[in-house]
Amino acid sequence: MKKLSLEFISFLQALGLTVYISLIGLLMRNGNAIFGQMDTFLGPTLFLLIFVLSAVVCGLVFGYYPFILWWEHKETKKAIRVVFYTAAWLVFFGLFTILLMILFR
Repeated sequence: MKKLSLEFISFLQALGLTVYISLIGLLMRNGNAIFGQMDTFLGPTLFLLIFVLSAVVCGLVFGYYPFILWWEHKETKKAIRVVFYTAAWLVFFGLFTILLMILFR
């Protein structure tokens, strides 16, 4: 199998995070239609559980590969590059989302 470039791995990580965040946003947007009106403590509890789980998922997607590069392969510079490239791709996807919001308003 051909090795993937750090830039492409970063793109895939950022794309995966963007898709995951979009799905969570869709769930939150349609929460009342899916779960109905929450009159108990279960609504805020579910929100906080999703929030914490999302932090874990995003941390793993964003940080696992750079951690492996740093810890197992001792390639600190490559690990830092992956973090910066992924952050740059996330900024790009964020700006693209803002552009879509403006266009489809």
